[in-house]
Amino acid sequence: MEITSTYFIIASLAVWRLTHLLAKEDGPFDIIFLMRQKAGAGFFGSLLDCFYCVSVWIAFPFGCWLGADWPQRLLLWLALSGAACLAEQCTAPKKSKPEIPVFFEEPAE
Repeated sequence: MEITSTYFIIASLAVWRLTHLLAKEDGPFDIIFLMRQKAGAGFFGSLLDCFYCVSVWIAFPFGCWLGADWPQRLLLWLALSGAACLAEQCTAPKKSKPEIPVFFEEPAE
């Protein structure tokens, strides 16, 4: 399959959506929440808590499907994961800047 910018954008959005569903949402009928509970606190449980980790594994089948040969599949795998991470950064709520701490020193004796 020849990769076009349209396919890449659609695949990037699909990777972002699936990754966001698995890492940040509870899913319909709390299915994803229950899956995370079953995964526990071990490797798979911590994997599902990390958006960036999940995006790498979600992007893999998309990269394999869209790529024509192995070098292209490898590049697409990483590019789709990176695009999903950029989309997450753009859609995540902005954190307010922390207030500047105020320090008071006692006078030297």
